[in-house]
Amino acid sequence: MTDILDPTAPPHANMSRRVFVGLSSGAIAASSAIARALADGTTLGAPHPPLVSEDDPDIRVERPSLARTDGKIDAYAAMPAGRGADTPGVVVTQHIWGVDAQIRDVVRRLAKSGFVAIAPNLYARQHAPSGDGASDIKIFSPFSQALVDDQVDGDLQAAAAWIRSSASAPSSASAPKVGIMGFCMGGTITLRNAVDSPQFSAASVFYGKIRQSTSTDGAATEMSLAYADEIKMPLCGNWGARDTSIPAADVAALRSRLTVPNDLKVYDGAGHAFFDDTRPSYFATAAADAWSRTLAWFHKYAAV
Repeated sequence: MTDILDPTAPPHANMSRRVFVGLSSGAIAASSAIARALADGTTLGAPHPPLVSEDDPDIRVERPSLARTDGKIDAYAAMPAGRGADTPGVVVTQHIWGVDAQIRDVVRRLAKSGFVAIAPNLYARQHAPSGDGASDIKIFSPFSQALVDDQVDGDLQAAAAWIRSSASAPSSASAPKVGIMGFCMGGTITLRNAVDSPQFSAASVFYGKIRQSTSTDGAATEMSLAYADEIKMPLCGNWGARDTSIPAADVAALRSRLTVPNDLKVYDGAGHAFFDDTRPSYFATAAADAWSRTLAWFHKYAAV
């Protein structure tokens, strides 16, 4: 079962609304146009045309089926039109709304930026409705709560294996390298995979729950953070200071325990789900910077 954080919850009322300015100096040239689009808060924050369309000539979109022990699950994938055998990959872990329009666009943005990207449908066995344009979290909560950790992790590993097999590499091979990123509940799942999944070379977490307990009251306990000692891959992280569900102090506590390369950032003014540019929670400057930092991270640690 996956803990639920409500992306529609209001941010802390007493936090500063100061806007975080400036894009990361590590922004990658291939994603500069996307970063500029993300930084334009006047056009995003509601359903909108994709930043990278399915018919973009620089990418190719696929909808593969991933073989699992209990059958097949569907997935959404995209890759550079000229991908090679060594083109690195990224597995995208969905938020509570499933593989919706925003997640599919993220997959295409990654492809436009030089990665083979795939988002497995973690709700495939449950036949959840489309999350496109959805706003009622109660509809999706039962599907999120029904997820089983081992099954979900296997789905993500199957997605990584698909990236390698589509490059004619053995699924057990270490190349091409594959990163993993996730949003909200997918961020929490990504943190778990940063501990025990050799399929992945680097991770980027977007507002995933940090402490492994149900309460956000008081300071995090030793037990709720102990897993951080076992994280084995370079970790990039992105949280909002106005997030009512993940205290900024938890980010600091996580950072203090990590023994791997890490870049964890809390954005002033941003709340939960600040990267979802189809919803009112969107916070443009934080989203643009987090995107640039994440791509730089994957190019450094999850590229051949």
